[in-house]
Amino acid sequence: MQRRQFLVSAAAIGAYAGLAAAAEKAGPLASAIPAKSGAQIQPWGFHLTALDRAYKPGDDFFRFSGNGWLKRTPMPADRTRWGTFDILGAKSESDVKAIIENLAAKPGKSGAEQQIGDFYATFLNQDAITKAGLAPVRGVMKSIAAAKTHDDIAVIMARPDVPVSGPLGAGISLDSKNPDRYIVWLSHGGLALPDREYYLKDTPEFRDILTKYAVHIETMMGLAKQPDAKAAAAKILALETEIAKLHWTRAERRERDKTYNLRTKAELIALAPDYPWQTSLKAAGLDKEDAFIVSQLSAFTPLATLFKSTPVETWKAYLTYHFLRANASVLPKPIDDESFAFFGTILNGQTEQRPRWKRAVDATNSALGEAIGQIYVARHFSAESKAAMVQLVENIRKAYAERIDTLPWMTAETKVVAREKLAAFRVKVGYPDKWKDYSSLQVKRGDAYGNSVRANIWEYEFDRKRLGQKTDRDEWGMTPQTVNAYYNPTFNEIVFPAAILQPPFFDLKADPAINYGAIGGVIGHEMGHGFDDQGAKSDARGVLRNWWNEKDIAAFKALGDRLAAQYSQFEPLPGLKLNGRVSLGENIGDNGGLQVAYDAYRMSLAGKEAPVLDGFSGDQRFFLGWAQVWWVQMRDQRLRNQVMVGPHSPGEFRAIGPVRNIDAWYGAFNVQPGDKMYLAKPDRVQIW
Repeated sequence: MQRRQFLVSAAAIGAYAGLAAAAEKAGPLASAIPAKSGAQIQPWGFHLTALDRAYKPGDDFFRFSGNGWLKRTPMPADRTRWGTFDILGAKSESDVKAIIENLAAKPGKSGAEQQIGDFYATFLNQDAITKAGLAPVRGVMKSIAAAKTHDDIAVIMARPDVPVSGPLGAGISLDSKNPDRYIVWLSHGGLALPDREYYLKDTPEFRDILTKYAVHIETMMGLAKQPDAKAAAAKILALETEIAKLHWTRAERRERDKTYNLRTKAELIALAPDYPWQTSLKAAGLDKEDAFIVSQLSAFTPLATLFKSTPVETWKAYLTYHFLRANASVLPKPIDDESFAFFGTILNGQTEQRPRWKRAVDATNSALGEAIGQIYVARHFSAESKAAMVQLVENIRKAYAERIDTLPWMTAETKVVAREKLAAFRVKVGYPDKWKDYSSLQVKRGDAYGNSVRANIWEYEFDRKRLGQKTDRDEWGMTPQTVNAYYNPTFNEIVFPAAILQPPFFDLKADPAINYGAIGGVIGHEMGHGFDDQGAKSDARGVLRNWWNEKDIAAFKALGDRLAAQYSQFEPLPGLKLNGRVSLGENIGDNGGLQVAYDAYRMSLAGKEAPVLDGFSGDQRFFLGWAQVWWVQMRDQRLRNQVMVGPHSPGEFRAIGPVRNIDAWYGAFNVQPGDKMYLAKPDRVQIW
């Protein structure tokens, strides 16, 4: 059972020939001067060599801004995507490795140093893991083999030491309608493939994935010496397909009001009587609870019926495979390799497994993230950076407030509440004010599987013990070493970990236009989540409720529909278009966030014009700063997965989707009718 997190969630020398004229049209500018700064990315925070003048900005702003970078930046074999976020993530990974290896080498270490060093060293030693074979998991495997009833199956699925997602699962998180308490959330699950469509889409591509998935299951079961592996694989695939038929679509699952269904235990049992709730909840330590939120309400009754009608022997095969898959990284190398061969190569196009040390860093971060983060912050994040970031956030908050005041589609009464919500945003920058205490987590050198299990149980118990307690608003949902940012609607907070506050996102010595376009756009994006089609369903306190009048709801929905239609025309792969409805929240965040960041940038100039640097106006540099953070290349398989499953549009469309709706971009780059990205003014969508 995993803790729910509310994340965003998830970077030719010289200018294009038409830029000088475009800059002059944007307003009176100072003379062009070469940039001289201490920016880490020279000359002023943007890679000028990334520009490709073969592309007009108005035809393809993504490639105009970054095709030079794309052409000279090969994707590593162990990656399925490689872009600005990934490169900065790799830097964070290396920084964390240095911290961990320093701790691992210390003699006589204790406390967190011992835990971090031993966890990492043990995960790293794959030879020892392989030599141990399946002995470490024999106890769980015996429990599965001994199961005789559906109650037995439900108990195993509910155990926190067995990381298997059954068709109905539980987790502990915030109550969206009562932010002061934690509550048990119930949701459907049970699929190994990314989404229901992978089982149900009847095309040659997806039929091929299912065929290879069945072979993969058979191979995994054979490696674990399970009898009749081929027949077991067929049963598992058939069962998962039936589960998939009952799952809600991705678009349905993102509707926060529809996935909030408060039920008592008696009501839960009445809703899905074919599932052994009493037995399951007791195994999870949740049997004393009497308040549950059911996410996909209409799916629970048929999924419970499917659970009861499926033979126990089929469930035993299902549990065995899913248990092996979930623990593959700490099981013998042949099992680990087979898991990668399917989920890494076939499903995502990754040609080479990531080096073991990188995976060891990920695993240690997952288990002891804040213990590592405390050291990371001391080494890599300055008080000066935090202060500058906080000021930047406040500048953008001010610009957002002014935009709310001038919205033509929102009534005055709703604007008052929107301003209240904006003013109530809590801002977290860099790192938590208090750190998690992992002292009760036992880490044993030489016990990779045991360390993984104990870390999972520790995390689960950390959450479970908070039931009945007041919520901790100081807690973070990401570690400081994470290259990301997020908005949490239930706490109405925006959070920016230290690791994202580096170039090209943020650099104290870079040109302000770059900072406003890059991290400013990210700040605006996260603020925008408070006002996207789902975040806007919570008020200033984070309570899920309707604070809009009906007229405003209709106007907001109409604007969202127009933006969804825009993005649904983007086609990243032949025949595969974006689902603008699934990515609508993120696209609204980008759409409004970048506009607000631009307004904040112009406000920062106090009525003056920025100097021209290397032929680029301040406005041009602002939009180039935004584009730079979205440079990315992806393997086709990974791109397909993101389009079908992820809430975010691929980087290319995050670079171009917002700018073509902002009037200032047209003036900055002299974009004219006939240019491929041109939208007539009435067709531009401006929501916030």
